[in-house]
Amino acid sequence: MKKVTGLGGVFFKCENPQGMNEWYAKNLGLATSEYGATFEWRQADDPSKKGTTAWCTFPQDTQYFNPSAKPFMINYRVENIVALVEELKKENVTIVDEIAEYDYGKFVHVLDPEGNIIELWEPKEELDQDNVAGKP
Repeated sequence: MKKVTGLGGVFFKCENPQGMNEWYAKNLGLATSEYGATFEWRQADDPSKKGTTAWCTFPQDTQYFNPSAKPFMINYRVENIVALVEELKKENVTIVDEIAEYDYGKFVHVLDPEGNIIELWEPKEELDQDNVAGKP
């Protein structure tokens, strides 16, 4: 079974998320919004499929990274999150929450041995808008 298939995103805490977004936009050219930036790419093994990687700033007092005390969180893209969580449970990996499902995929959070929070994401199938059925 494939486990991690790629990097889904990098998230970090900062004193001024809006200011950081503006700095990265001005100085490094990131196309930021209030949610950070999204990088689009195509899968190497199937270029007809698109993917995304997120870059997001969070306020220092966010509770989203809990129970980790670290100022960052990495999101990994995975396949078959349900089966992967079952494997992780057998290996006594700390599962922080239950699998949650949204319009854009399924998520669950786990801790690595040093207490870093890891977000696992099984994206919904991302359609290539240039190759949607019925489009010339």
